[in-house]
Amino acid sequence: RKQVSRDYGSPQLSKKRGVPLTEVVEPVDYEEYVSNHAPGVEPGPLRQLMEFPPDDLELLLQERECIVGHDWYQSYSTTHTPHNSERQRERQRGLVKQTFELDEAAVVERQDDLEEAKRRSVSLDDTPRGSWASSIFDLKSSSPDALLPSVLEPTAADDMDRRNAEARLQGRHRDLLGLFSPPDEDEAVERCSLPEVPKEHCGQRIMVKCLSLKFEIEIEPIFGTLALYDVKEKKKISEDFHFDLNSDQMKGLLRPHTPHIAISTLARSAIFSVTYPSADIFLVIKLEKVLQQGDIGECSEPYMVMKESDSSKHKEKLEKLRQQAETSCSRLGRFRMPFAWTAIHLLNIVSSVGGLDRSDPDSDSGLGTWNERKKKGFERMSVGEDMCNFATFRPATLTVTNFFKQEGDRLSNEDLYKFLADMRRPSSVLRRLRPVTAQLKIDISPALDAPHYCLSPELLHVKPYPDLRVRPTKEVLEFPARYVYTPHTSYRNLLYVYPQSLNFSSRQGSVRNIAVKVQFMAGEDHSLAMPVIFGKSSCAEFFREAYSPVIYHDKSPEFYEEVKMKIPANLTDNHHLLFTFYHISCQPKQNTPLETPVGYTWIPLMQHGRLRTGSFSLPVSVEKPPPSYSVLTPDVQLPGMKWVDNHKQVFNVEVKAASSVHTQDPHLDKFFTLCYVLEEYSFPFRLKDVIITEANVEGELKASMAALRAALLDTCVRFLHQLLSKLIRLIVHPPVIAGQIVNLGRAAFEAMSLLVNQIHKNLEGNQDQHGRNNLLASYIYYCFHLPTTEPAMPPTAPSLSLATARPSSLHLSRSKSISNSNPDLATSPTSPDEEVQRIIGSKLLHEELALQWVVSSSAVREAALQQAWFFFQLMTKSMAHHLFMSSRMEVPRRQRFPDRFVDDIAALVCAVGADIAGRYHKDVELVERLNSSLAFFLNDLLSLIDRGFVFNLIRSYYKQIANKLHTAQNPSSLTALRMDFTRIVCSHEHYVTLNLPCSTLSPPASPSPSTSSTTSQGSAFSSMHQDQGVASMFELSVPFRQQHFLSGLLLTELSLILEPDGEGVFFLHKKAISAVHSLMCSHDADPRYTDPQVRAHVAQLYLPLIPIIMDTLPQLHDFTDTSPSRGRHAASVPDDGDPDNGTINQSVAMAIAGSPLPHAKSPNFTMPTACSSLSAECSRTLLVCFLWVLKNADADLLESWVSDLSVLQINRLLDLLQLSVSCFEYKGKKALERINSLTFKKSQDMKARLEEAILGTIGARQEMVRRCRERSPYGNENVRWRKNVTHWKQNTDRVDKTKAEVEQESVVDGNLATEASLVVLDTLEIVVKTVLVSELKESVLGGVLRVLLHSMAGSQSALFLQHCFTTQRALVFKFPEMLFEEDTELCADLCLRLLRHCSSSVGSVRSQASASLYLLMRQNFEIGNNFARVKMQVTMSLSSLVGTSQNFNEEHLRRSLKTILTYAEEDLELRDSPFPEQVQDLVFNLHMILTDTVKMKEHQQDPEMLIDLMYRIAKGYQNSPDLRLTWLQNMAGKHSERGNHAEAAHCLVHSAALVAEYLNMLEDCRYLPIGCVTFQHISSNVLEESAVSDDILSPEEEGICAGKYFSELGLVGLLEQAASSFHMASMYEAINEVYKILLPIHEANRDFKKLATVHGKLQDAFNKVYNQSSGWERMFGTYFRVGFYGSRFGDLDEQEFVYKEPSITKLAEISHRLEEFYAERFGDDVVEIIKDSNHVDKNKLDPNKAYLQITYVEPFFDTYELKERITYFDKNYNLRAFMYCTPFTLDGRAHGDLHEQYKRKSILTTSHAFPYIKTRINVISKEEIILVPMEVAIEDMQKKTQELAFATHQEPADAKMLQMVLQGSVGTTVNQGPLEVAQVFLSEIPDDPKLYRHHNKLRLCFKDFTKRCEDALRKNKTLIGQDQKEYHREMERNYNKLKESLGPLINRKIPQLYRTLPATGPQPATLTHR
Repeated sequence: RKQVSRDYGSPQLSKKRGVPLTEVVEPVDYEEYVSNHAPGVEPGPLRQLMEFPPDDLELLLQERECIVGHDWYQSYSTTHTPHNSERQRERQRGLVKQTFELDEAAVVERQDDLEEAKRRSVSLDDTPRGSWASSIFDLKSSSPDALLPSVLEPTAADDMDRRNAEARLQGRHRDLLGLFSPPDEDEAVERCSLPEVPKEHCGQRIMVKCLSLKFEIEIEPIFGTLALYDVKEKKKISEDFHFDLNSDQMKGLLRPHTPHIAISTLARSAIFSVTYPSADIFLVIKLEKVLQQGDIGECSEPYMVMKESDSSKHKEKLEKLRQQAETSCSRLGRFRMPFAWTAIHLLNIVSSVGGLDRSDPDSDSGLGTWNERKKKGFERMSVGEDMCNFATFRPATLTVTNFFKQEGDRLSNEDLYKFLADMRRPSSVLRRLRPVTAQLKIDISPALDAPHYCLSPELLHVKPYPDLRVRPTKEVLEFPARYVYTPHTSYRNLLYVYPQSLNFSSRQGSVRNIAVKVQFMAGEDHSLAMPVIFGKSSCAEFFREAYSPVIYHDKSPEFYEEVKMKIPANLTDNHHLLFTFYHISCQPKQNTPLETPVGYTWIPLMQHGRLRTGSFSLPVSVEKPPPSYSVLTPDVQLPGMKWVDNHKQVFNVEVKAASSVHTQDPHLDKFFTLCYVLEEYSFPFRLKDVIITEANVEGELKASMAALRAALLDTCVRFLHQLLSKLIRLIVHPPVIAGQIVNLGRAAFEAMSLLVNQIHKNLEGNQDQHGRNNLLASYIYYCFHLPTTEPAMPPTAPSLSLATARPSSLHLSRSKSISNSNPDLATSPTSPDEEVQRIIGSKLLHEELALQWVVSSSAVREAALQQAWFFFQLMTKSMAHHLFMSSRMEVPRRQRFPDRFVDDIAALVCAVGADIAGRYHKDVELVERLNSSLAFFLNDLLSLIDRGFVFNLIRSYYKQIANKLHTAQNPSSLTALRMDFTRIVCSHEHYVTLNLPCSTLSPPASPSPSTSSTTSQGSAFSSMHQDQGVASMFELSVPFRQQHFLSGLLLTELSLILEPDGEGVFFLHKKAISAVHSLMCSHDADPRYTDPQVRAHVAQLYLPLIPIIMDTLPQLHDFTDTSPSRGRHAASVPDDGDPDNGTINQSVAMAIAGSPLPHAKSPNFTMPTACSSLSAECSRTLLVCFLWVLKNADADLLESWVSDLSVLQINRLLDLLQLSVSCFEYKGKKALERINSLTFKKSQDMKARLEEAILGTIGARQEMVRRCRERSPYGNENVRWRKNVTHWKQNTDRVDKTKAEVEQESVVDGNLATEASLVVLDTLEIVVKTVLVSELKESVLGGVLRVLLHSMAGSQSALFLQHCFTTQRALVFKFPEMLFEEDTELCADLCLRLLRHCSSSVGSVRSQASASLYLLMRQNFEIGNNFARVKMQVTMSLSSLVGTSQNFNEEHLRRSLKTILTYAEEDLELRDSPFPEQVQDLVFNLHMILTDTVKMKEHQQDPEMLIDLMYRIAKGYQNSPDLRLTWLQNMAGKHSERGNHAEAAHCLVHSAALVAEYLNMLEDCRYLPIGCVTFQHISSNVLEESAVSDDILSPEEEGICAGKYFSELGLVGLLEQAASSFHMASMYEAINEVYKILLPIHEANRDFKKLATVHGKLQDAFNKVYNQSSGWERMFGTYFRVGFYGSRFGDLDEQEFVYKEPSITKLAEISHRLEEFYAERFGDDVVEIIKDSNHVDKNKLDPNKAYLQITYVEPFFDTYELKERITYFDKNYNLRAFMYCTPFTLDGRAHGDLHEQYKRKSILTTSHAFPYIKTRINVISKEEIILVPMEVAIEDMQKKTQELAFATHQEPADAKMLQMVLQGSVGTTVNQGPLEVAQVFLSEIPDDPKLYRHHNKLRLCFKDFTKRCEDALRKNKTLIGQDQKEYHREMERNYNKLKESLGPLINRKIPQLYRTLPATGPQPATLTHR
């Protein structure tokens, strides 16, 4: 133990460089360092950074006797201030809305849609270009945007930079993280809500106001009582509330009886509290009246019969009744009788009115701590029905009209419960009774939180109570239906007495109208009746007696009376309750007294020092009891006393106490009594049957402590504060008995740990997320304080008892304390002198606790470990108090506590650490709790003791975990524990100060630190550079980790988890990143760190984060591909749902499919395609932290760091900046509205859950939190939590956001995007600065510009773009050669971006962009006197912009062009050069292209038309190769988008051919293709790319062929792309042709790697061809002829096209598509489809309609072609001829008999071969062939024969197919079958000699046919099984029949044929036989 705690003494830092990250370095000796390095800074914000503030601890004494030791600055720590969305929203108020083109465009778009409809019907213009003149005129007459001042003025680079930098700092948002989404609260392990202030329990409160009570007749006063009853529990759940609504006249009748009326008894409104709302609660109202003669029935009769309105009838009767009432009141005014009752079912009120939330209880009002929310949960618990929420319902005013009269024999509570249960039934018995009609108006509403004029149940005034004269409201005491676990916090001592029944049936004499008088007696004399009985209504406040209501003529009455008393605190044996029974004579008779006593009984209240409560059955004495009766109970038969009914128990009464004085639990009573005996030293003491003496008190006390576990938990909790305080007192002030010190420390520690455990176990629902019970936490926080009432001691005592050097006269210095654990060792001197007495008489709680814990036995130790947090917190609180009360706050930390104690702490921490490392996989939940408790403890210690020592404790904890990590089976859960630990320790409110943020990283050379470093601190960063390099500040070097110890731990943890081959499982990534993010958020929100200089120091603690994230670059989620401005159109996949989920779904799917995820290496968890291993969410958070460091770090420091980086590293940094721009890119309001419904986080959580489930590491803490949320708060009652309580994060996940919220969200999002981009811009400027200094510039600048261009490409705010353009202009100004001499690509990109912004809808952006573009041209001109390059690039950019951008606005661009013209006109310097004219030419040319584009826009919806137009534009650029190339690529893009891969491939082939053509002109290079000719094997169409003759265009000209593709590399790229498109189109044969061109190039370059790849791809392609030889597997397309007829089609009228559609497109599909498309365009009734394929006669058509004729066509090949086209691919590639057939007969029908059936074959030829660069090609010629019937028959027979041959020779054989074909050939039933054909055409020799040949051909066809049938039958025989034998025979028979019938016909030759041509006879035969 010694060794751990003392290691930290030497300040020498470990000299050896490179302690591996997995080991923790030895921290700086903090105290030493601080004392030696006096802060060299003026007092101010920086000074605060270096020192702990002096007022770090403070004690607050709250009014309510709660002492709070409280770390004052905790408000800055993340522990108590969650960065939740509310706080974030608070910080985001008042943000300026940024202007984004994205949002502007969305507004414009809606208007555009309207105009679009108008423009649709315009036809295409014939000429590809509009007339020049008109367009130039348009341009000249338009107006420019505002010109930027000083753009044309020459400025020095430095001034420019300075100006730009200043401008960039204007109006920046201070805290970046305030704009980012708040850290995930699920990860916030350090979050701990402040415990609630202990207060009296109150359930859901209902206010009941009694407004009025009216009867039909008013003759006497009526009194009311309200109380709540729970029918299910059969329990009265509130005390009675008495009210009086009588008129003054009625009250006047009783005036003589109530001379004095207290205002407290005039209350008419009451507040009831309900802890367990249920559907079974009734509000019962009982009415009583003054006692009068007659039973209840008689007395209530008039109320049922009479009405005031019939007064004429009943006048006399009423008068008489009034008279009677008056007499009764004057004579019997003290007594009451039961009258009537009714009940209100509360559920009906709460639910029927509908739960209108007055203030939605779920809306977290910022401060809704976890507990408060949870507490709301308790209140909202419902049993069975969700409706019972009494806290929020609409207030209701009820009028109760029906009362039931009371029945004398059914007054008990049992009867009441029966009635109430019956009331809920529809056929209630009560309904049948005749009611007492009355009108009682009451108001029921949820009670306010702090109502005015309220009286507590003890009649104390509850604040606020502004005026004492106002009628009060009473709080009604609740008697909860089940246990409520809340400690008493206020004094209450009430007694309730319920007389229940009396049986006087055997009592002689006149005892009929019985009243019970109850008195509370302090002695036996009747004058000692105490005035403690509460008055009811309209009477005095307190009485000495109370009477029960009288039931007329009943000898054994039942009672329902409740007598409430306020009893004195110290009861003696003389206090008792006295009951006197009276007979009341109702009629005034002569010499009969009003009341006659007829019996007495009593209850003594104290017995053995305990209060007696419960149910009593008592005998009643006839006579007055004898003297000193009160010490005995009535059960004792006193001699000479006369008892009713022979001493039988005839009177039943119940006594209940609501008391914070009397525990009513034997175990607690005994413990408290013994403590009292010791404190008062009152020996001997009688305790029941034991006499307590000095000898046995210790044993008894220990026994009573052990017995505490048997006490009822409910009571233990109620007296929790007293119990704990007594136990603590026993530890701190061990009692001295008979001069001996009795050590009760161990026993008390045990009792305490068991008690604490028991409370935890049974009240699991009442815990925070760290498993701390709220009651205990609030005890420590508010109620615990060190006992101060010490035995009288001299004032020096505290310091003495702390003296570390104990007087040597004491032999007990250590041995004594050890003996605490074992009292037998207590060999203390028998007569200790005063001093010893004093020193030992008081111990220090924290020391004692630490000691007891360290030496405790296993069972107790386990109990203490279970609730370690409690003891840890007790210790820290005790330490803080001790320091405060002994004024040791000024003492240096090393001397604050004795070494023994420090050693004990070290031992304790070590032991707990060992437990965590040893048990993490067995007791997951315990270890997780223990881990966080330990971390919180160390966090607290950092404020109290030697900080270096605490750092070493942290280090030893790290070592323990690290040693375990090597052998752990599940290391990730250990790592997770360590992460949580680090995070909690780092949440210290002085985290920054603890990290020594201002120290320089120079390790002191000698043990005594050098003073030189102190001077360097003054100028915060100036000296940094002389240190051993800035580098070590940016890496996790040993000095960094020593000096910034905590920050080092945190970043090391992050770095290890992010290592690509590390075991960083997803949820660990999230944990580590979230920890850093959360800390940074707290710095951002911290008022101490607002000063930028201070911020820079804080950021210094995070500098290594930059390189860490640079290393992680490959693992980060790639945000670039989903960003809408780019990836949106390229994706050919339909975008379902949220594009961000791509990666996640995949992995979730993998996980669900059970793909193995090994524990260790799983960096490829996300997606097999990319190597990204961090989720989008984690990457985003990591990047925001990265930007935070860049934003806040010192710029000079960053600069000197960047200047040391290698080019490679700088490029990496630039990549990271580029990724950051994409990551925070603004998505637009629309996207937000869409995402609103699918929160992207959900998928992330899903992934984490899955992973946790798979790896089994779900944190026990989360589990526990989850369970706490689900469990009931009070023990294990089966209570279902309200749904909305379970999700205590509800408000963050709410999906349906309001419009305003979405609006605000987009404002925040816009500001975040702007700030992030500006930080990137600042950093780029820093990189540029370093480049200016060193010579690295060439390679890095391109990168810088790339990032700039990338940031321009996204959707950015106008504010950012303004700065971005100034930076870009400065960059071009400083390094023009970068753009104009080297990389063409950069120039091209820049032009494209600038042009895009020239077409922006935001004016200021256009101004900036046009200025930039103008200066770019100007600079290009200045360098080379012409600006061909920029000219070329701009023209190309415009073309590609126009071709690809969908929401592109010509109007805006026109204005920008005009602005550029204006600049040219105003530029004085170059006015006389050819420059302005060149600018004008360029601008006009651009304007031309624009005009073309407008047309394209109109055809956006018609893909064929659009491609035609692009084709036409591309054709227009025939003599401008760069632009033609651009448009070809635009077309390729459009095709891929629509899935036309073959066409896309051809566009690329054309592009490649074009490039080859020009490369060939530039240089004659053996291995490059010779131009287009080389490509004609791929497609015959390519020849159209051959170059225009040299005189028009020479590629050497500057600016021509300048694009990146006009190079060998570009050519290779295009060919590669073409090959991959062919692959996607399944045209594998074409790939070979492409590679034939590519291979020579690679061979010439000896690029064997590429060659290997190409050959691999070729092998793959050929394999695919080989495996799919039949060709059916790949479908290449279906062709249709489409004719357009009608003037509506504009220039399409009377055009015919062949359309290529995706394979297996049915005729119906394309008809439907085209019909629908044109119908939408022209109107439904305009478009008609011509159904046949005959000639269309234009004259017969309706001129107002548009006609489409669509026919299916097949590729047509001449006989010679078929020899070439063998494979399926050959027959589907390079197609130019197509054929379709139309059947007809001469008389005009389509079909007729065989002999009259003709057929027309139409053959179409297209202008280009398919596939081409578009999907429809014009038909250029058409020929027709007409077949006579016999030829038709020949074709049919040939087809049949072919089918048979195919089926016979098919491999593998297909029996079914074969049989089908056979059946069709030889089946007898086949109509128009072969036989009929033969009979029609072959039976006669034709008359017409022209048909001889046809006849002969047909005959030979039949010969062939029969031969094939025979082959097929033979084949079939081999294939069939037994079952088909018969079927086969049948077929054979049919065949033979057919052969017989055909025989004569086949053999009839036409003699003429043979006679004329004897020599070459057989030739035609062979011919036809082909």
